Amino acid sequence: MNRGRPASAPARLDDRVLATLEGSAGRLAFTGLRRLLGAHPESLSRSLHRLEREGLVERVDGGYRALVAPPSAGTSHGGERRAIARVELPPGTSVDDLTERVAGRWFGSLRWVGAIDGGSERLLVWSRRDGLGRVVLGLRPHEIVVYGREGEAGGDPGEAEDAAYELLYHAVQAFRPRPDERGTTAALLVTAGTRGPPVDN
Repeated sequence: MNRGRPASAPARLDDRVLATLEGSAGRLAFTGLRRLLGAHPESLSRSLHRLEREGLVERVDGGYRALVAPPSAGTSHGGERRAIARVELPPGTSVDDLTERVAGRWFGSLRWVGAIDGGSERLLVWSRRDGLGRVVLGLRPHEIVVYGREGEAGGDPGEAEDAAYELLYHAVQAFRPRPDERGTTAALLVTAGTRGPPVDN
């Protein structure tokens, strides 16, 4: 993926940045990219500017995205998604409103990374503070799904699930009806929230 650049340290970082953005099939925040790559902020900023000049990356609202056709979102960010819990949402819930309530926010030990293309669902990504694992929130018109990532969190499935449940807790709090949303009385219902086998997507 060198794309004609000489083999050098900056070029290698450029390739890593581009591969991460291509794999995300969406947009990643600067801080999310830095966390995923373990890159120094100044080095990452220079790399993104180079890639922008080359027409390979563009800056968009909420971060950066690659200007090339990405692979399937199902394998982005390293490893398959594993559904850990689903939460039913009240009728008429807006995915855009849900996104506005949580995108860009940090929750406890979880740090915002960015949004990726999930086809029929909107996928929002956070990483653990220690950088060892990521957790994904899938937003659909009638439910949210919290995913862990296979093969992450230092190889400890329990830690991956802990991160997913932490996100679930904060997401449910954020999605509760606001005081001005009278008439929205349906409660959020967790339909799969215990440790066990993967929940089908």
